[in-house]
Amino acid sequence: MEVAFGVLGPVSAWDGAGDVIALRGPRHRAVLARLLVARRRVVPVGRLVEDLWAGREEPPADAVGAVRTFVAALRRALEPERPPRAPARLLVTEGPGYALRAAPEAVDAWRFERAVTAAGALPEDRALVRLEEALGWWRGPAYADFGAETWARAERSRLAELRLHAVERRAETQLALGRAAEAVPDLDAHAADHPWRENAWRLLALALYRTGRQGDALAVLRRARTLLVEQLGTDPGPALRRLEADVLAHAPHLDPGPGGLLEGARAQTVGGPPDRGRAQPDGEPPRPARAQGDDSPPARTQAQADGDPVERPRPQAVGGPAEHVWAAATAAYDRTVAAGARVRLESTVGLLRDLAVTGGAGLEAARGHRLAAITAAAELGDPELTARVIGAYDVPAIWTRVDDPRPAAETVAAAERTLAVLPPDAHLAVRARLLATVALESRGTRSARGPQAARQAEGIARRLNDPALLVFALNGVFMQTFQRAGLAPQRDVIGAELVALSARHGLVTHEVLGHLVRLQARSALADFTGADRHAAAAEQLAERHELPLVGVFTQWYRVLRLAESGSARLEEVATAYQDAARRLDGAGMPGLEHGLLPLALLCLRVRHGQPAQTDEHIDWGPYEPWARPLVSLAQGQPNYARTALRSLPEPPRDLLFEALWCLAARAALTVGDRDTMERARDELAPAALELAGAGSGLLTLGPVARYLDDLAGALRGPR
Repeated sequence: MEVAFGVLGPVSAWDGAGDVIALRGPRHRAVLARLLVARRRVVPVGRLVEDLWAGREEPPADAVGAVRTFVAALRRALEPERPPRAPARLLVTEGPGYALRAAPEAVDAWRFERAVTAAGALPEDRALVRLEEALGWWRGPAYADFGAETWARAERSRLAELRLHAVERRAETQLALGRAAEAVPDLDAHAADHPWRENAWRLLALALYRTGRQGDALAVLRRARTLLVEQLGTDPGPALRRLEADVLAHAPHLDPGPGGLLEGARAQTVGGPPDRGRAQPDGEPPRPARAQGDDSPPARTQAQADGDPVERPRPQAVGGPAEHVWAAATAAYDRTVAAGARVRLESTVGLLRDLAVTGGAGLEAARGHRLAAITAAAELGDPELTARVIGAYDVPAIWTRVDDPRPAAETVAAAERTLAVLPPDAHLAVRARLLATVALESRGTRSARGPQAARQAEGIARRLNDPALLVFALNGVFMQTFQRAGLAPQRDVIGAELVALSARHGLVTHEVLGHLVRLQARSALADFTGADRHAAAAEQLAERHELPLVGVFTQWYRVLRLAESGSARLEEVATAYQDAARRLDGAGMPGLEHGLLPLALLCLRVRHGQPAQTDEHIDWGPYEPWARPLVSLAQGQPNYARTALRSLPEPPRDLLFEALWCLAARAALTVGDRDTMERARDELAPAALELAGAGSGLLTLGPVARYLDDLAGALRGPR
C-alpha cells in the first residue's frame, strides 16, 4: 500500500486509495510528526521520549515502552497488510531508534520544496501553474497540531519561509505575464501579514503602478519606509528606494511589456475578469479551472499568516482618508524623531498594545514583537526605559491560560531582572507596572510570586490614586484569584470595581474586561440575568470601539446559556458549540482554543448522562488527562480508567478548576476510586454553591452540589 503524508497543515496520512488513515491518539500523531521532521533519519528512542513529554510533565516510568506501543500501532495503521513478524518497510527500527522511510514524493512538504525549486527553471507561464499548484497543497500552517513543540519549531519556520518565498515568486511571475491586477489583492494581504518583508512591499507597489495607480504605489512605499524605520530602526533597502525614485520618474522599465503601462492595465481591468477557461488576450495562457464537485484544497488566493489558514476579508491597505492621515502622521514622526531615539521603542509598544486588541494576526504579531521590543530595550542598558517598555503593554487579559508559555516566562524574567536593578528613585508607577506584568504573565504557574506581585502592584496603584495603573493591577489580581475553588464572588467584586473605575475614567478596554469578569462570575453563581446584562454591555462597547475579540467570548457564553436553559437538545447545543469554535479559528488565542471544543462537548455529554466521545482523532490538548478516564470508560475499558485516575495530576488553578475536578469525580464514582473521590470532594467543597465550569463563561457541568452529593453518598458506602 502506498502511503502519502501531509504536514502542510494538520499532520495526516492517506492510503493508496486516497482515504484518510486513522492515526489514533495525539501522541501517536506526535511520533509520526517527529519522524517526518527528521526526514528519513533515525530518531533515537530516548530523544522521542524527551520530545513527547517535553515541557508538560515528567515522562512516565515506562515511557520507552509507551513509545514502542505508539510505534507498533502506527505500523499496523500504515502497513495493515504486512504479515505477522515480517519486518516493517516504512516505519523501521534502526540502531537506537526509529526512522520513517517515506518516498520522496510521499510527503507534501518535500514535494513542495522540489516544486518551488523547479519553478525557477521553467518559462513564466508554466512556472505560474506549478507555483499555484504547489501553494494549493497547503491546508494550514505546517505541522499545525504541533505549533507549541520545540522539536517542530525550526521545520515549521523553514517551511513557512519557503511558502512566503513561493507567494512572492508567484507574484513576480504574474507581473512578468502582465497580470498585475490579479497580483494586487494577494500582495496587499501578504504585505499586511508580513510587514517586515521588503520584497512584499516592492512587489505590491510595482503591481499597483502597473495597474495605473501611481498614487497608491507611492503610499505603499512610504508606509513601508515608516514601518521599517519606526519599528526596526532601519532605512529601506536599495530595491525599495530605487523603486520609489523610478515610480516618481515614470521610468520606462517599470512598464509591463511592449504594450506599455496603460495597455497592460486596460487588458486586465476593462470588461471585467477574463474568461478562465480559454486563452486570454496578449498571449496570456489559460488558467486551470476546478472540476465541478472538486472538494480538494484550492490553490491559495491570499497570502495567509502562519497560524491563520482561513481566508477572510481584510481592510484595504491603500487609499481612503484614514490611510492618508496615518501616512501623514507617521511621516511626520519619521521626520521629527531621530532613527536611533529611544522613544521609538516606547512608541512601538503603544502601537503593539493597540494592535493586540484587534485580534487574529494583530494579536499574534503584537505578542511576537513585544518580546523583541523588550529585548531591544534591555540591550540599551537603561533599566527605566526597559521598565517602561515592559509595563506599557497593559493589554487586558481574561483567559487564565497564557497563549505561549515561553514568551510569557521570558517576559516575567525580564520584568524581575528590571525590578532588581531599578534605581531607588525610580517612579513607583513604573515599579507597579512591572509587578502587574509579573502577576499577569505568571498566571497558571502555581508560583507564589504571582499573587505577591499582584498585591504589591494593587497597593502602589491605590496609594498613587492612578486609575489606569489600578485597572492594570486589578487585572493581575483577577488572574491570581484562583488559589482554590469557589472564588467567583471575589472575582465578581474585582469585576465590579473594574467596570466602575474604567467607566469613570474612559478606560474602555478595561471596562470591557470588567464586564467579562462579571459575566464569568455571575454565570458561576447561576445568575444568568446578571450575566446577560454584562454580555450585552461588553458587546455594545466592543461594537462602538472596534474590539472584535469580545464577540468570541460572548458567543461562547450564549452557548453556555443555552446549555443551562434545559430547553435545548444535546445535538442543538453541540452544533452551537461547533459554530462558536469556528469563531476561535484565527482569533490569535491558542491558549484558549486548544482542546476547548472537545472539552465543552465532553462536559455537555456528561451533563446529559451520555458517554464521552471516543473518536481517536480528537485532540484534547491540555485537558487530555481529565478526559482520558471517561474516554476509557466509554470504550468499555474500566481498568484503563482506573490507571488514568491513579496518575491524574491536580488541575491547573484557573477558570476550569472546578470543571476538571467534576470530570475526575464522575469517572471515580463510576469505577469506585475512593482516593480520587476524596480528593475531588475536598477540592470542590468550597464551590458548593456554584455551577461547575460556568465560571469560565464558556461551558458547564451543572451544580457542583450535585457532584458533592454523589461523592458523599459513595464515600459513606462500604470500602
